[in-house]
Parts: sequence; structure tokens; C-alpha cells
Amino acid sequence: MRYFKLTIAYDGSCYHGWQRQDNSLAVQEVFEHALYKLTGQKITVQGCSRTDAGVHARNYVLSFPLDSTITCRGLQLGLNSWLPDDISVIGSEETDESFHARYSCKGKEYEYIVHNSRIKDPFLKNAAFRNTYPIDEKKLDKAAKDFVGTHDFKAMCSADCTKENTVRTIHCFNVRREGDRVIFTVSGNGFLYNMVRIMVGTLLFINEGKIGENAIPSIIESRDRKKAGKTVPPQGLYLNKVYY
Repeated sequence: MRYFKLTIAYDGSCYHGWQRQDNSLAVQEVFEHALYKLTGQKITVQGCSRTDAGVHARNYVLSFPLDSTITCRGLQLGLNSWLPDDISVIGSEETDESFHARYSCKGKEYEYIVHNSRIKDPFLKNAAFRNTYPIDEKKLDKAAKDFVGTHDFKAMCSADCTKENTVRTIHCFNVRREGDRVIFTVSGNGFLYNMVRIMVGTLLFINEGKIGENAIPSIIESRDRKKAGKTVPPQGLYLNKVYY
């Protein structure tokens, strides 16, 4: 038996996240079907993270065993011939049995893109969240630094979050502008359900004056989801990097 670590990129617009669902199409189901078509083997693939419906990934890592003599390059090219155009294998390497895409993960980086314009861009419909209120990216970059550190992020996760331990460490959080796009980049050792989308929503509330500029530490301390900002839509979110 051989073991593989693959990196894929996908546009999540048509999928109900990564994890296989009973009643909705997920990336895992599509990938495992392509793997079966290529190898004739029914294999359960381990993914590095659960992503929400509509969320995208630039670098999503998965792992699986395979009883085959296929090369890494052959696996990549073969899978890409079976996968739809919105999913691509961008990296393929052989690893050992101890590697697990999820449990070996040390951290992740996410990006959230806001299209800050009063004019619609049809090409960004499923690739960014359009917010017409003028964004002061410098003010938000400063406020975002209050998320950095090890905190209990209970106030920054969905009420549907089932994790008992809501303590996470944020390593870096930056906000920058590129034309009419404002990009929020955050990295940490792990993230709770909807955590990135709620943090971005909280920053947007600060931008609009609905929350004070220096309120993030007190919101975190409160552990009260109601004190934070809205949960922004999924289409602006990208899993950017995975660290091992």
C-alpha cells in the first residue's frame, strides 16, 4: 500500500462544502468518484478541513492510501482528466502512513475578498462579497490586530459550533486594498465554524460605526456571539494555505 498527499484547488460555488453530504453535492464526493474512475478503487479521502457551501480553496490538502503503481504525475494528470473544470489537482506527492491531511495540520491561512464598489462586477458574483459602504482599510487593518494572539473565540463562532474548546491562536491578521477589492488575510492554528466570516463581519461593522474601533478585545472577552458583527456570505472566502 502506498500513501499520497494531494493539493487541490476548487471553486466552491456549485458545492455544499468539502465533506460528503447525503442530500447535496460536495467536493469530496466528486473527487472520490474521479479517483474511482481512474483507479477502480473505492477510497475514502481525508481532507484537511470542512469548508462551508460556496467557499473556495486555492490550496486544499487531502490524503489517502492507494494500492497502485501509478506515478505522482500520472495521478495528477489522470485525476484532472476526470474532474470537472472547477476542481483541479495542483500538487501530488507520495508520503507515509503517518501523514493525515487533517490531524497533521499545524495551521491555515484564509483570505476574504470584499468587492468595495457601487458598481456590480458580474465576474465577481461568486468570487467576492460586494459591499458598497466605503471601506477604510487602514482603520480595519489596525483593528484586525486585536484578534492576534491566543483567545477564547466563542464570540466569533456560529451558534451551531459543536466544539467544546473554543480557544484558538491567531498568528496574523492583515487588511489591504487592491483597487476596488479589500482583502482580509488571517492565519492561525485553527478556526471555529464561521469564525473567519464573523471576524470579517465584525470588522465591517467597525467600518460602518456599528461597533467601536477598540471593541474587539471586550467582545472576545464577553464570549457573546450577539456582540460581534454579522456573518458575511461564503463566496468571498478562500482557504489560501495549509501548514504542516
